[in-house]
Amino acid sequence: MRAVVADDSVLFREGLVRLLTEYDIETVGQASNAEDLLTLVAAHEPDVAVVDIRMPPTHTDEGLLAAQEIGERHPGIGVVVLSQYIESAYAVRLLKDGGAGRGYLLKDRVADLDTFIASIRQVAEGGSVVDPEVVNVLVGRSAEGSLLDRLSDRERDILALMAEGRSNQGICDRLFLSTRTIESHVRTIFRKLDLPQAEDGHRRVLAVLVYLNG
Repeated sequence: MRAVVADDSVLFREGLVRLLTEYDIETVGQASNAEDLLTLVAAHEPDVAVVDIRMPPTHTDEGLLAAQEIGERHPGIGVVVLSQYIESAYAVRLLKDGGAGRGYLLKDRVADLDTFIASIRQVAEGGSVVDPEVVNVLVGRSAEGSLLDRLSDRERDILALMAEGRSNQGICDRLFLSTRTIESHVRTIFRKLDLPQAEDGHRRVLAVLVYLNG
């Protein structure tokens, strides 16, 4: 697997590169700003870009804007956006155009090495991942009349785990339920949220968007 890493902090960037190398992920380019990131992505066409959300010159959402541009120019390249703080609105913006191959993680997640690397691999393979801490903050915050009101407590639990990027098998392991039971719940979630017929991967992303917007 090949990656491009973008962060204006040299220490964090170099540490991340060494970490990726230990897990057999080759870093083919490093950038300290969004412009250089886009140039490197176009030149190397990596499997995934790992991007800080706040970069020069304004240190607001340059990384997020770059991620969206990568999605438009190179839809097959995964993008993991890293944030210092929980900003659920940014997660929604990142996923709103379909979300395939998109991830939003807190920088603290890097400390959980296995989970962090698994998230990067999942995004590179076309999945979507939202940091569990972001999901936790959103639990119970759905507005009155939200589509989420249609879901049972169990279905909400499953949707929250879907937002974290867990597969059906991962949800089974977490909730101690059978694969058939989880598959049934997932189909019911799609139906209750009025999601159009599409590939299950895409419908999962749409369901996560409903969850985040809720």
